[in-house]
Amino acid sequence: MNKIDMHVHLTPPCIEKRCEAINKTEPYWQMLAESPKNSFTDAEGLIREMDRVGIDKSVVFGFSFLDPGLCREVNDYTIEAIGKYPDRLIGFMSVSPQDQELEREISRCQDSGLKGIGEMFPDGQHWDITDKLQTAPLIDLCAERDLPVMVHTNERVGHYYPGKVSTTPLEASRLAEHHPDATFIFAHWGGGLPFYELMKEIRNNNRNVYYDTAASIFLYDNSIFRVARELGVLDRVLFASDYPLVSPERYFDYIDHSGLNQEELEAVYYSNAQRLLGE
Repeated sequence: MNKIDMHVHLTPPCIEKRCEAINKTEPYWQMLAESPKNSFTDAEGLIREMDRVGIDKSVVFGFSFLDPGLCREVNDYTIEAIGKYPDRLIGFMSVSPQDQELEREISRCQDSGLKGIGEMFPDGQHWDITDKLQTAPLIDLCAERDLPVMVHTNERVGHYYPGKVSTTPLEASRLAEHHPDATFIFAHWGGGLPFYELMKEIRNNNRNVYYDTAASIFLYDNSIFRVARELGVLDRVLFASDYPLVSPERYFDYIDHSGLNQEELEAVYYSNAQRLLGE
């Protein structure tokens, strides 16, 4: 079965070598980088893992820093990676909402073949996604250019882990409400936002919202896929691993034995992403 992994972090070797120095100016990066479970991969390491476990394509992006200069640096590497592996890697760009040259950087990256934005970290980038005045400069550009925006989200309840911050279904829902013409990918099941699509107003607001499964094995029983089917959102669920935090391989039994039929499995693993990305 074909598989597109929608959520993979690439770290340029030059960034990894400066990790300690970057920690001093990027607290959110530091929180994740110093986690015992954190690891880094470059493009070559990712391709080896894709070959080993059977992933056809991966959507890759660097870290979304607060510093626009660091974002440009990781974008350079992502552009280089997709140029080297054009049949295997699909690139998203990292941007800082505070970048005074935001439109120029988006144009540069799009012209170089990058197909979306993300993964955005609202807390780490000091970006209030409930404030339309703050979100409009970036999101309006993305809507105009047909660029999907991936945003980190997490559930409000349950255990703490590095990266569990204030970007919950409430904040994500407000972002989708304010920008109905934009396409969003809310990572990590939108922090549970699909459950609220039982509310007609939320379903209407979220008609252009996709949910990825990154880190799902740590958070939800695999019955969440059957629940997504009952909620009517399965056509907007995207297989995602969050590699190198966790190998895509660890998801296969979890998803394959979730109770979905073959056509539904193909949608989650491949065709939903294929439709979204135009692949």
